[in-house]
Amino acid sequence: MKITDDIVYVGVNDHDVDLFEGQFEVPLGMAYNSYVVKGEKVAVTDTVDARFGDEWLANVAAATDRVDYLVVHHMEPDHSANVARFAAAYPEAKIVSSASAFAMMKNFFGTDFADRRVVVKEGDALDLGGHVLAFVAAPMVHWPEVMVSYDAATKTLFSADGFGKFGANDVEDPEGWDCEARRYYFGIVGKFGAQVQALLKKAAALDIARICPLHGPVLQTPEEIAHVVKQYATWSSYGVESEGVCVAYTSVYGHTKAVVEKFCEILRAKGCPKVACADLARDDMYETIEDGFRYGSLVLATTTYNTAVFPKMEEYIRHLLRRNYQNRRVGLIENGTWAPMAAKGMKELLSSAKGVTFCDTVVTVKGAMTGETAAQLERLADDILKA
Repeated sequence: MKITDDIVYVGVNDHDVDLFEGQFEVPLGMAYNSYVVKGEKVAVTDTVDARFGDEWLANVAAATDRVDYLVVHHMEPDHSANVARFAAAYPEAKIVSSASAFAMMKNFFGTDFADRRVVVKEGDALDLGGHVLAFVAAPMVHWPEVMVSYDAATKTLFSADGFGKFGANDVEDPEGWDCEARRYYFGIVGKFGAQVQALLKKAAALDIARICPLHGPVLQTPEEIAHVVKQYATWSSYGVESEGVCVAYTSVYGHTKAVVEKFCEILRAKGCPKVACADLARDDMYETIEDGFRYGSLVLATTTYNTAVFPKMEEYIRHLLRRNYQNRRVGLIENGTWAPMAAKGMKELLSSAKGVTFCDTVVTVKGAMTGETAAQLERLADDILKA
């Protein structure tokens, strides 16, 4: 696929993957992107997942009859698995990457390609003749060795995992870029907001007309680029993206579920613009993580279990904390027939989160919902909505 006169897409689409990184459901598949940049010399940027080595090498051969460099922006195996195969197929080509990436290559391939490596750092550039790839360090976005590069001739940013999304490129995403990009971001990069902010500051100094990520579509209209940069600025600063409430619950025999359904009904009746409700035992955990960060308020409802928090709820809270959950308002609903302890446990788990405030109203259910429960839910809804 031709992106510009001198940039050709040579990536692959994966429709067989069941779980990306062994944990994320990807019903729309996955794309592993790679690009050929043609100047007087020719560079290939990154490789693809190990299962697609033959297809990728065929794509490269179809795009160019010579390769002078392989640029490795990121050493995660879904992008670097075919470095050794490339080295064998193009014995005269040099391999360009960061010093820490070459150390990783030795771990993966038993060699750091010492006889043909070109070590680059921030501020260095690779002159292809007509195109110059200028390198910018992007540590922890989302591995420590990551670099991105910028070609001023075409105003193209090769952004590594930044601005990527779940989904194969030959499948139309009915929800557009945001949904699967948000789930991707908070699932994979969410912990490293400060590092993403640092990269955004560097990118702001560049005149970018095109973003070529390692996953997802090439972004190449001013409207697309402005939108995705705005989204990343919000996500990486842990800001509120959308007005609404995320309600996450667990329920053993259905009583807590009934309470949550009533609460969501009350929120909607009071004019809440969006109520995203999820059963943590049955719905996609990572989509609920995404919603926990998307909205400014979060309501957690669960049962007391072994005098503590129900396991799926504890798992969800720990996922949020590992991604630096902060600056949100949280409401608590607990159920415990004889000794309700879940609210106390959830509050203790969230105590380390920066900028989290708890609603004054804590709803306590002792088995099934009562008229008093409904009154408490009304008060909690008011507490949430006035925020």
